[in-house]
Amino acid sequence: MDERPRVLVVEDDVPLASMLGELLREEGYDVETAHDGQRALHLGLTREFDVLLLDRGLPAIEGLDVLVRLRRKGVSTPALVLSALGNPADKVEGLDRGAEDYLAKPFDVGELLARLRSLLRRGSTATALLRVPGGQLDVGGRTVTRTGGDVLVLSEREGDLLEQFARRPTQIFGREDLLLSVFPEAADPGVVDTYVHYLRRKLGRDVVLTVRGVGYRLGVIG
Repeated sequence: MDERPRVLVVEDDVPLASMLGELLREEGYDVETAHDGQRALHLGLTREFDVLLLDRGLPAIEGLDVLVRLRRKGVSTPALVLSALGNPADKVEGLDRGAEDYLAKPFDVGELLARLRSLLRRGSTATALLRVPGGQLDVGGRTVTRTGGDVLVLSEREGDLLEQFARRPTQIFGREDLLLSVFPEAADPGVVDTYVHYLRRKLGRDVVLTVRGVGYRLGVIG
């Protein structure tokens, strides 16, 4: 049985797509390639992949539109956008529209491979259920089921932040650490405070505790 990780490379630059395919096969991936958005959407909906490597400026359907359509159909395969559109606003847009990671061209091959490995690890635990104060977090679905049965839906970044706390429930995280691990596209550590506020507003003030002068940690699990 072939247990190599399956990656869909979506890139309209044929020489670059060929180079990426050769590189990834050498790294042990099973690679399929699409050169336009229509083909990418078809493959994404009809075949199973472990990770998507997705360009933005595609013929037929723009890359982020492909991703949005896949997400609407329930395809949760982790996606890395690889694009020449690399300013902070472009990265924020990509992450907000469903990508798990974003890397600008030109790129370092070692960094690309490391990011793909990270997404594969994340995908392997996507169905995990983690205990949080007052309930449990469904990592893949980004929902919290309260002890009484109520289900609360989190945004992508809210879910990522709560997962970070829940996987290390006794650890105290500094704001800079959380900025790097959860909000790599942001420059202002204040975004961490904003999303902690969002989590508290949805789940109660005790879901995340402030450790003055140090940072944040998960609240006490009863």
